[in-house]
Amino acid sequence: MPWRSLLADFHSPGHGPASHMQVCMSLAAITENDYTVPALFRGLTIIEMFNSRDRVLTVQDFADHLGVSTSSIYRIVTTLTEMNYLDKVAKNTYQLGPQVISNGFSYLASRDVVDIAMPHLNTLRNTVSMSCHLSIREGQEAVYIYRSFASQRLSVNVPIGTRIPCHCSAMGRVLLTGLNDAELDSLYQHVRLDGYSVSAPRTLPELKQTVQQDSIQGWVEHQSDFATAIACALRDHHNQIVAAINVSGPDALMEDPHQKEVVRNALLATAQRISFELGNLRKMSEKIKPR
Repeated sequence: MPWRSLLADFHSPGHGPASHMQVCMSLAAITENDYTVPALFRGLTIIEMFNSRDRVLTVQDFADHLGVSTSSIYRIVTTLTEMNYLDKVAKNTYQLGPQVISNGFSYLASRDVVDIAMPHLNTLRNTVSMSCHLSIREGQEAVYIYRSFASQRLSVNVPIGTRIPCHCSAMGRVLLTGLNDAELDSLYQHVRLDGYSVSAPRTLPELKQTVQQDSIQGWVEHQSDFATAIACALRDHHNQIVAAINVSGPDALMEDPHQKEVVRNALLATAQRISFELGNLRKMSEKIKPR
C-alpha cells in the first residue's frame, strides 16, 4: 500500500483495515511465492491497520487481525518501534510513528506538480470551457509549465515556456504571495517596475501592498488586453506555495459577474484538490477569506 494511501486514511473516516479473512487469504497466497517475505507482509499489514478511527491499537489487536498469537509478532512490533514506524504509548499499545509520515511526505515530494495538476486542470477546462494554465516562479518571472487548451473560438492560450513578470500577471502575483517582505525586498531591490502596464504596481512599496492584499484575498484577478485571468495558489505539505493555476478567458465571457464567480469557485476547488494531492491537508476555507 503506498504511503500516500496511508496518509489519506487519516482524513478518510470509514476506511478501516482489511478483514481478517482478506489478510489470511493474502498471507496464504504470498507464502506460496518464494519471492515474498511473510514477516514483512505482517509488518506492513500492522501499519495499514491504523486509520482515522483506529489511531491507537494494541498487540492483541494486531494478533487478532493477522490470526496469529501475540508472541509470534513480538519481534515484528519491536522492529517497527525501533525504526519509528510505531510509537509505544502504553504497555502493548501503539500509535503510528513519525517515520510513516516522513515516508509519506517523501513520496509526495517525489511527484511532479505537472503530473498531479494535469488531470485536474483538464477537468476544470471542460467545466468552465476556458483555457487553464499552470506556472511556477523563477526569480521575478512566472514560467508557464502546462496549459489545458480550450478549443472554443474565443479562448486565451499561453504557450508552455512563456515567461511573464510576476508583478503584472495573475499567476505571478499569486506566486509572490509566498514571499515575505524581506524576500520581496531582496528580489526587487534593483528592479524598475514602472515600465509595464498601467494596472501593475509601479514601485516596490506598492508591490508589497498589492501582494499583502492578494495574500489576504486568496486569489488574484488580472485584466490585460481583451482578456481576464483569475489565479490561485497550489500548496505543498509544508503549506508553501509551489505553483499557481489560472483560468483565462476573453472579456466577452468574463464580464458577467455570475459567470466570473462560477469560474472562481471552480478554480479554488480545483486548487484545493491539487494541493491535497501535493500533501497539503488544510481546508481551503482556512486560507481564503470570503468576498
